[in-house]
Amino acid sequence: MQFHLNGFRTGDPTVLESNASAQENGASLPAQADVLIVGCGPAGLTLAAQLAAFPDIRTVIVEQKPGPLQLGQADGVACRTMEMFEAFGFAHKVLEEAYWVNETTFWKPSEADSSCIVRSGRVPDVEEGLSHMPHVILNQARVHDFYLEKMQKSAARLTPHYSRRLASLVRDADDASPYPVAAQFERQDEGHQGELETIRAKYVVGCDGARSGVRQAMGLSLKGESANHAWGVMDVLVNTDFPDLRFKSLVQSSTEGSLLIIPREGGYMARIYVEMDKLAENERVAGRNITLEQLIAAAQRIFHPYKLDVKEVPWWSVYEIGQRLTDRFDDLKPEEVATRLPHIFIAGDACHTHSPKAGQGMNVSMQDAFNIGWKLAAVLQGRSPASLLHTYSAERQAVAKELIEFDREWAAMLSDRASNDAAAVQKYFVQHGRYTAGTATHYKPALLTGSGSHQALATGLQIGKRFHSAPVVRMGDGKQMQMGAAFLADGRWRVLAFAGQGDTAAPDSPIHRLCKFLIASPDSPTKRFTPAGADVDSAIDVRAVFQQSHHTLAVTALPELLFPHKGRLGQRDYEKAFCALDDESQNIYRMRGIDRQQGCLVVLRPDQYVAQVLPLGDTQGLTQFFAGFMLDSSTR
Repeated sequence: MQFHLNGFRTGDPTVLESNASAQENGASLPAQADVLIVGCGPAGLTLAAQLAAFPDIRTVIVEQKPGPLQLGQADGVACRTMEMFEAFGFAHKVLEEAYWVNETTFWKPSEADSSCIVRSGRVPDVEEGLSHMPHVILNQARVHDFYLEKMQKSAARLTPHYSRRLASLVRDADDASPYPVAAQFERQDEGHQGELETIRAKYVVGCDGARSGVRQAMGLSLKGESANHAWGVMDVLVNTDFPDLRFKSLVQSSTEGSLLIIPREGGYMARIYVEMDKLAENERVAGRNITLEQLIAAAQRIFHPYKLDVKEVPWWSVYEIGQRLTDRFDDLKPEEVATRLPHIFIAGDACHTHSPKAGQGMNVSMQDAFNIGWKLAAVLQGRSPASLLHTYSAERQAVAKELIEFDREWAAMLSDRASNDAAAVQKYFVQHGRYTAGTATHYKPALLTGSGSHQALATGLQIGKRFHSAPVVRMGDGKQMQMGAAFLADGRWRVLAFAGQGDTAAPDSPIHRLCKFLIASPDSPTKRFTPAGADVDSAIDVRAVFQQSHHTLAVTALPELLFPHKGRLGQRDYEKAFCALDDESQNIYRMRGIDRQQGCLVVLRPDQYVAQVLPLGDTQGLTQFFAGFMLDSSTR
């Protein structure tokens, strides 16, 4: 963690100095906002925390509930989401508090007595080497707490406006106004019930759940079909002789259906999903009036011969499986895309819903917000044209569609009483583990992702997929760390220069020539797209990785770009250069298939996805790539 950049300051370094636009808790809605976020769920808070990194952007977040979430329904935090939490600076808090999912066990009917269940197998929950972060379980409300803390400590002191119901949302027809979207809210807090507040915004993002008022105002609907199957879910404190209560476990009985155990944080509680009744065509689960007692009894029958003595149930619910998706995630009809720009967006459950058992809902929602957040910031700060915002719906709708197909197959397999094929379920779980880990997302070649013509230079850092971190040693202080930990959620692009064999950044070496171009040439993207007077890495953060030990290299001998003067005091930044580990099994070049002889350039998006792979000396290709979506600083 770096601080003291602009002078010494005492106190908690995560609490930034507040700026003039800092918001007062409990205040009325302002008349205008750059970004209006509707909803304080996982998507809304991820977006708010991302935008809080830009104090010059006026962000307002509004929630219908009277205050922060106390007990959340979602609990699974995927590996990819943990990587994102690392970028927001609170992954360590989640790791300390959460339950770590280490193994998944499978249970099936005994061949000797089909009325009894027996363990049929166990597998690692996450494929080895898939991520440096684990799959964990933590109450959604705690995730919200960490985001709210991040927002409150930002320079903007961003806090939600609670107890406000969206009454109307209208976008101007001609977009002539700098704030073309008008939203009206009805206050519901004591002393202000029924009062109406109107706010105009440049952009609105609906993160207001499956019954989204923003989506309805856009004229969109969730489309899909229910699987006509009822499931119950309960958080329980129990006494049981079942040996795998603290393992994620899938249990299939011969005649009583299936259940899924998700151990919860704290060492004692578990969440149990229980298969209930098949529903008739067009029947809703509410019509069955399923009780908690029925849910417990069903679980006890499935667990036979093991006992399940339920002591306390903090929360329970009954739901029907369904996967639904909207046609698009912004307010433009297909025929308008070429001539208009989007100003209203939806994210999370507002545009896609999943069954709970694949652990997709909360995780995919947060990734939606991470995607749109940096793009809104780039447009509002004048770093990219507004046309960049077209990429949000194009990218995320395709991802949601693919994940829903996986979720549909997985949910159907868990509900198939006829087969009871435990081996097939276990095989499917292993084969599709990258979906549940959140690492399967693959953006296709487009404006923000290269064609892949030089992918062979870094075969393990696939263009369009998230940056797969690996260990390195920071040259300036010898700290061994994950490379991905250096990339914060600050809206900056990254260029990673992997040095070729023998390259120490000496004069006339490939790394030195690259740095000289990037810092001196008028064609350099760091020159063209960095505002005058700003630090050299404020828009594009260049880092280098070398193959030699940090004991044989000196950070003070590096080119200016890798040892830059920054901030008000012109201090040197010692954290731009890294070295591969001597241990071959932990060497980033070997682990990620990086060409040791030639090295390469790897370009990362602000949301940590690999955007391009280029030869180390392809400065023209690098400039052309950034020119496709960034604006010259001289034109701002």
